[in-house]
Amino acid sequence: MKDQAVRTGRRMQPMADQAKVAAAHRIEDARYWAAPRIESAAHGFEEQFAPKVSLMLTNAARRIDPTPSRSRRWPMLVLLSGLAVGTIGYMFYRRNAQQWTEHMKDSASDASRWVNEKADRASESTDRMAANVSDKADEASRRMS
Repeated sequence: MKDQAVRTGRRMQPMADQAKVAAAHRIEDARYWAAPRIESAAHGFEEQFAPKVSLMLTNAARRIDPTPSRSRRWPMLVLLSGLAVGTIGYMFYRRNAQQWTEHMKDSASDASRWVNEKADRASESTDRMAANVSDKADEASRRMS
């Protein structure tokens, strides 16, 4: 009986090897087919169910959390304070710019007045010198005649 089993085993050996190779190919083919589908399912789960589950868990955590929620009035208060300070700064800037402009206008008019006075004095001085030269020329011409 033992001998017969050994002989049958030897006859079945090539068929078993062939079945083993065929099964390995079938398993590999199944893996090639299943891998992209499993990955696609994972992405679908990640995009569709995971956010919902995450939101559900976050809401549950907020409901059972014993600490009170923080007030959100402080950031708004800081924002409004900064806006008010900025507005006041802008108003001061505009006022100072207007004062500077008025001062420069006054300075320009003062400088213009000073230049006009200098020009008038120079003109008067030139007129006196011309009159003086004219008088001397008249006197010199009278002496010669």
